[in-house]
Amino acid sequence: MRVAAAQAESVSGDVVANVATAVSLVEEAARNGARLVVLPELFLTGYDPDGWSPAATLTPEDERLRTLRDAARAGSVVVVAGAAVRRSADRFTLSLLVLDRAGEVTVPYDKQHMFDAELGFFTPGDHGASIAVDGWELGLGICYDGCFPEHAAAAAADGALAYLCPSAYYVGSEHRRDLYYAARALDNGIYVVFSGLTGTCGDYAFNGGSAVYGPEGRPVDRVGDEAPAIAYADLDPAEVTRVQAMNPIGRDRLTGLGSRQRQVLAG
Repeated sequence: MRVAAAQAESVSGDVVANVATAVSLVEEAARNGARLVVLPELFLTGYDPDGWSPAATLTPEDERLRTLRDAARAGSVVVVAGAAVRRSADRFTLSLLVLDRAGEVTVPYDKQHMFDAELGFFTPGDHGASIAVDGWELGLGICYDGCFPEHAAAAAADGALAYLCPSAYYVGSEHRRDLYYAARALDNGIYVVFSGLTGTCGDYAFNGGSAVYGPEGRPVDRVGDEAPAIAYADLDPAEVTRVQAMNPIGRDRLTGLGSRQRQVLAG
């Protein structure tokens, strides 16, 4: 299955503009054979804590998603896009919208690990999630989730062969960005699809770096901080099988490490 990790600038609070950019990215990825397109964290809303408001949140039925639903249907692609979602009048989640090839919209996952200012507006998610596409089990995470090894490990233990992690990394954090998601691939012998916000959004600057990492943690394709840009990869189940047989970390991971002992040595 060909996947696309797409990136572009997002406009703070302007859902209509961001959906239009998303449509352009999805159409380009579909022309290049992608069956799954992943867009960055909060792409449809904008990653700008100063601009988060109820007006920029979405529900699956929102009319502003119509052109993106049409693009998913016309391109016969599944789209995973970050957005702020309105769960009730006063409860909002930092979530992933999934648009299937019929243009239907669901919200299977809300970010569990909140970072910094996110807790001032969003309610953390309370469950993990995977989606199944073309026989592939795909675990879902969002940015800071991928910094915790157990998050991707839980997806892999549940059968995920790839981990999708839309993100938004500030300029200056490139070293962490390029370590975390390669490590999650290597930790579990699975693919990781990382889509990073790029350019400016409000007063914040982001570094892109969208990539697909293979099961050994090597980048199959990666882009820089260009806007727009797309990284592509053809996921191969045989490669997951090969790597997991060679490096069976998932099989050998202990469920617990027992009690700890501490020995004080003489000076």
